[in-house]
Amino acid sequence: MRPAEGPAASVLAAAAPAAAVAAAVSAAALATAVLFATTPALAQADPPRLLNPFSDPFIQATAGRPCPEPLGPAYTEAERRVEAHSRAERGTTCWLAGICAEPNAYRYDAANAIAAAASLRREPTLAGTALWLTAQRRFIYIEGCVADAAQAARVEELVKALADVDRVIPALALPGEKPPYALAGAASRPR
Repeated sequence: MRPAEGPAASVLAAAAPAAAVAAAVSAAALATAVLFATTPALAQADPPRLLNPFSDPFIQATAGRPCPEPLGPAYTEAERRVEAHSRAERGTTCWLAGICAEPNAYRYDAANAIAAAASLRREPTLAGTALWLTAQRRFIYIEGCVADAAQAARVEELVKALADVDRVIPALALPGEKPPYALAGAASRPR
């Protein structure tokens, strides 16, 4: 077979070096990507977290024992954007369902946090606890340390009894246990 002649031969001749260059660039890009993905020192760190970007009430209710402080509400920028959208939807659902008097469930947060903290502080059997509360849309997250299972049960019972609290989510550590929540200064939040 004869080599191509005329204008078609010129186009093929010009395309061959361009294809070789593109292949070399692709190979270099792939090698660089593999290097960065497999080299721990060059891997990207976790994105920074924004501490409490929605100003959710996060308060210490009791301080009767040593206990690691929880991180509190924290989100990456991407999580914050998703959460903002979800909050708009979830906040009004309660009112639309006829369960809440307020048009947004998040309007209960400050009063619920104050009422929950006061209830826990008034209970003499909880003097030896260290508890932090986060209030979000009629949910109360309780993080901290208790002396025994009876204290943990009493904490949950007292907060559930509050009129405008829909759910109580405890994350409490007993003596000798690792706290089941992210710690202040930590990079992630297990919620």
